[in-house]
Parts: sequence; structure tokens; C-alpha cells
Amino acid sequence: MGSASKIMSNRLVKIRAVIHRGKRLVRTFRGADWWPQVDRSVRRLRLGDDGAAWTVAPDYLDRNSVVWSVGVGENISFDAELHDRFGVQIQAFDPTPRSCCWLQSHGVPDWFHFHPLGLAGYDGRSRFRAPANTAHVSYAILEDRDHQGDETDIIVEVRCLATLATSLGKREIDLLKMDIEGAEYGVLDTLPCQGILPRQLLVEFHHRQHDRSIAQTIAATHKLQALGYRLFDVSPNGEEYAFLHAEAEFK
Repeated sequence: MGSASKIMSNRLVKIRAVIHRGKRLVRTFRGADWWPQVDRSVRRLRLGDDGAAWTVAPDYLDRNSVVWSVGVGENISFDAELHDRFGVQIQAFDPTPRSCCWLQSHGVPDWFHFHPLGLAGYDGRSRFRAPANTAHVSYAILEDRDHQGDETDIIVEVRCLATLATSLGKREIDLLKMDIEGAEYGVLDTLPCQGILPRQLLVEFHHRQHDRSIAQTIAATHKLQALGYRLFDVSPNGEEYAFLHAEAEFK
């Protein structure tokens, strides 16, 4: 990308960020969203394409960091930039057929270790609901495991955090990114009993989708704070949250 194109692209990103914040502010006044207070000041770095970007605390990452990327979709720009910056190996998880096909057709780099599994608060099989818009990639987990669903649903294998960590031989995770279409609430509820607290936790909350509520996101955030996490960034659209554990600086 030429310098002029890059400048224009950066300007567009900033304009979209302002628009997102404005819409989020309106939703907050209407009670349809909230504006959490960032309670940790750290150096931040935003990586990935616009629309697939995440913010990390770079001072707590190096080439030996254990990084999990849960929810791949059809865009690994965040993972690629993370690898380019720090030289990390990435364990990636996504059970959805379209994501698996996309990775197969595009080829997987040797630093990107893909597992066709879902992350949940339990081990077993779970029903995933197809997206209403067929242009979208991600399926959403149905927390009601007895739900009959319909012919567009899929059944996939899911594992809890501790089981995956044991199978990979790594119980200390430096960065866990989760974009798992509503399943994040169940995963976060089980954190206290998993024996694993990732140093950085990047979560996309789906309180405006999949029958989730803003109250669930508020409750999840408070639970994380009680576990020692501090919020250091929220994306302009109010969906991606970045937490750093209070003990990270001592690791």
C-alpha cells in the first residue's frame, strides 16, 4: 500500500471510530448499551484489518508468549500481525464449517496451529445455530443443550479451557482472544474453577446479538474484575474488550 493510500485508510478508520462512538453513546443513553470505565493505563497496540482488529498490551508479549485465538472466521489479519510483531506461535480454534473450508483453501502458515474445536464452559458436543444472514460466517452456540433446533444447525465438538490447556501441555496462557458468538458468557462463568487465568483476555461481547443482554456483559465484566482483571481498552463500537490481569506485570 502506497503512503497516500495508507494515509487515506487511516483517516477512514478514524472517521469510522468516531461514528461508532457516537452510535454507542446514543445506545448508552437509551439503556441499550453501557460505557465501562477503563481502569488500567498501559501502552496499547491495535492489530488487524479494520473490522477484524484487536487491541493488545504489547509490553506483556514476546516471542515465547502462549497465544490462543478462538473464533477464526475468514480473517486472520490480527493473528498475522501478532506473529509478525512478536514471532509468536498461535493456537487457533473454530469449529464452523465455513471457517474450516476457508483456512483449507487459503493454506495455513506454519506458525498458525488450527484446531476444529469450539470453546465452551464444558466438554462435549453442542448445537450451533446458523447465522440469519448467509453472508456471515460465524455460528452461535445454543446454551440450551436440549434445544431441538432446525435443519440449518450443526453439532460440533467443544472443550472447556482446562481440557484444551491440558491437551496442549500449556496451562499458562499469555493472551486469549475470544470471538465466539455468545459462548463467551459461559466460558467466563467457569474461569474460577478452571485454574487458568490468561494474562491478557480479549473478548468480543455479543450483548446486542443472539438473545444476550447488556446485563450479562456488565455482570461478566464485574466477575472478571473480582478475579483480578483490569480493563485497558474498549473498541469504538463497544463490543471488543481488552483486559490485563493484575499479576501480569510480575510474570
